[in-house]
Amino acid sequence: MGKVTGFLEIERRDRKYEPVAERIKHWREFVLPLQEDALRAQASRCMDCGVPYCHGTSRITGLPTGCPVNNQIPDWNDLVYRGNWEEAARNLHSTNNFPDFTGRVCPAPCEASCTLNIDENPVTIKTIECEIADRAIAQGLKPDLPAQKTGKKVAVVGSGPAGLACAQQLARAGHEVHVYERWAKAGGLLRYGIPDFKMEKNHIDRRVGQMTAEGVVFHYNAHIGVTVPADKLVAEHDAVVLAGGAEKPRDLPIPGRDLKGIHFAMDFLPQQNRRVSQEPLGDVTPILATNKKVVVIGGGDTGSDCIGTSIRQGAVSVTNFEIMPEPPAHEDKPLTWPDWPLKLRVSTSLQEGATRDFAVLTKEFVGENGRVTKLKCVHVDAKFQPVPGSEFEIEADLVLLAMGFVHPVHEGMLKALDVALDQRGNVSADTDRYLTSVPKVFAAGDMRRGQSLVVWAIREGRQCAHAVDKFLMGETTLPR
Repeated sequence: MGKVTGFLEIERRDRKYEPVAERIKHWREFVLPLQEDALRAQASRCMDCGVPYCHGTSRITGLPTGCPVNNQIPDWNDLVYRGNWEEAARNLHSTNNFPDFTGRVCPAPCEASCTLNIDENPVTIKTIECEIADRAIAQGLKPDLPAQKTGKKVAVVGSGPAGLACAQQLARAGHEVHVYERWAKAGGLLRYGIPDFKMEKNHIDRRVGQMTAEGVVFHYNAHIGVTVPADKLVAEHDAVVLAGGAEKPRDLPIPGRDLKGIHFAMDFLPQQNRRVSQEPLGDVTPILATNKKVVVIGGGDTGSDCIGTSIRQGAVSVTNFEIMPEPPAHEDKPLTWPDWPLKLRVSTSLQEGATRDFAVLTKEFVGENGRVTKLKCVHVDAKFQPVPGSEFEIEADLVLLAMGFVHPVHEGMLKALDVALDQRGNVSADTDRYLTSVPKVFAAGDMRRGQSLVVWAIREGRQCAHAVDKFLMGETTLPR
């Protein structure tokens, strides 16, 4: 390491944000980057610890203790400290196809696992990663072309982070890769679920351009099992990868659920993303928070995205309910480190003016003239049992259900292929070969392992590509 005492001499410093009053007026990213001297100083804080949990693998579980794609974080921190941004970019891209995505939307489990986090001052890994990626892209994204073609043809269904990572790796191995996307543009939930104020879509467009130059062919408005026969796809390719995500939302089947004004988050968020990109909405009924009292049920990232979107649309008020109890403000380090801790987190969207309440169970939706007007709720204890006397009501014109996803959509492609499912309703495929119960059909990402992070999807896609290449060629040089 270049500066072995950096962590002793320099305090943690991270990116800041535009003031709330300014950023809620637009849909652009609002993170204010650090200057180069500050970034190099922050990189110098990487302490050359004996065991770098930020990118290590547990000997017990075999899973990452920090970064799921095993980014070589100490190496590129040292390169940034020395000002060698080009080599840092080469190192970073060797493990992560899309660091410009993860540098924006990853919750940074690497920082939770950083040895300096024992003292709550981890290295600003995510910020440095994002800057490495952005600087490399500013120099021009060059295609990474294979030395020779294999003559094998692979179909990848779904163009979210798992599908994109898998497709890019397979193209670089020399295969003819076709990506089938049921929506009008590539990106999956990166494009249609994550708001532009968290990640603008030009980042996806640039990567799609790079992949197209590498030979990947994208087929849009191609809904496998609906508009494109699934058996035909399998017959025409040497291997098929299912990377369609876990898109079946968790519902709230309580009295009044059929009232108008109650929507799934993934009916609400894609509409606004399409407005921003000037993509036609089609014949759907617009869902808008403008001049409405909004209640968002679900306290995760999707709920946060609904909050920020509602505020920018001009909601009168936004209230967020979470059924889980309020977590502690600080984790117990000896108990949790280096694992991802359960602690109170306040997203930038919550900071923009939402009210949040924990341990809330919604019992009934009440309406007038067929539209929702209020919710009947009660607080619950640690066993999710109602607390007597804690009942309350809240007015609402718009209710957004952001309680996560239960499994992939079974109707259509999965039923047509008759793939085996696991106990949770995900596509069953082992972790080593990623092979499903159907010959030459593989599965990766949320469709296989369930709802998770973008960085886990990228890991899944890369590992699935390794498995597919080995299946087709008998051996592979793609990283595991």
